[in-house]
Amino acid sequence: MGNSWIDEVRWNNDGLVAAIAQDQATNEILMMAWMNRESLQLTISEQRAVYWSRSRQAIWRKGESSGHTQQLKSIRLDCDADAIILAVEQSGDIACHTGRRSCFYRELDTSSDQPCWKIVAPVLKDPQDIY
Repeated sequence: MGNSWIDEVRWNNDGLVAAIAQDQATNEILMMAWMNRESLQLTISEQRAVYWSRSRQAIWRKGESSGHTQQLKSIRLDCDADAIILAVEQSGDIACHTGRRSCFYRELDTSSDQPCWKIVAPVLKDPQDIY
């Protein structure tokens, strides 16, 4: 018996792989999280995004406390086999724990001598009302 599809993933030294969630309709990057073998297998079997929480050292089903689940539409592995993209349908239009659509809401402003991060996306819902 040869390698299974999961053995083709190049896991880092912690047994994790970067997983990028992308809106399947708009292609917007929503978030980046980590997956281990178990969370990747659960993502496939449950057809929803399941990540590995490094801070809690536990499986994390996206949306389990907020309701903002990510329904899996497709999954791709990059050429080096060390990053995954999940095409998802984002429930509630919020992926970020800050209450924004995307975790990538800060843009580097280089218009002055001192570059700085500027917030370029609004909070859609107060995190206090979510969690």
